[in-house]
Amino acid sequence: MKTTTHTAIVTGGSRGIGRAIVKRLSADGARVLTCGRGERPDELDDAVLWFSGDVSSPADAQRMLAVANDAFGPVSLLVNNAGVQVEKTLMDTTDRDWELVLGVNCTGVFNMSRAVLPQMTEHGGVIINVGSISGDVADGSMAAYNASKAFVHGLTRSIAVDHGPHVRCNAVQPGWIMTEMAEDAFALARDPEAARRDGLARTPAGRFGQPVDIANAVAWLASEESDFITGQCITIDGGLTVASPMTPGAF
Repeated sequence: MKTTTHTAIVTGGSRGIGRAIVKRLSADGARVLTCGRGERPDELDDAVLWFSGDVSSPADAQRMLAVANDAFGPVSLLVNNAGVQVEKTLMDTTDRDWELVLGVNCTGVFNMSRAVLPQMTEHGGVIINVGSISGDVADGSMAAYNASKAFVHGLTRSIAVDHGPHVRCNAVQPGWIMTEMAEDAFALARDPEAARRDGLARTPAGRFGQPVDIANAVAWLASEESDFITGQCITIDGGLTVASPMTPGAF
């Protein structure tokens, strides 16, 4: 694959999909800063810069960009991966729940994108947002999360339209990727093991996704090979959402 050497910010790189993205971009030669609300993870590669902060804070977003610029030069790639979920219906969702989910999943993407766009429109750049199939279809008892991911998809398209051709912006829409968040979602079912078997039976690829599956797609979208792709929300779910519920064996 023809890659581009990037200076990159990857939000939420301490675990799961974010950590896999950081690892893949670093392996491709990118200079990477990642962040989280806690301390630097012990397993993070020494070459990766860590920023302790909150993407829902506009001030932290600006400080993060300044740190990356000082360490590596102008940022050319932003991966908005940081995300949280609250497993509740809308009626049960508290104000605090709503503020948490929307703060990280929506305001965080807004803050980080707004921070990098001025220099990206000058030097060029790529923004990749981590959405979800849950932004197109609704998971039970995940009202705030579903709404937040629909927001991410809509903002992706707006950034592409408003800031091309200097900036390309796309989103990836993961399906069942085996992370702690996925385990929490399965746990909502009356019978979690039955739900897991059902999810696997409905996946034409015959397996659940792994964080590296998303990292590989992000690396491609960051590369010159995808130079004509912008404003797209690319589903990566092993075929889960294309199969009719009436498909034999999908039960």
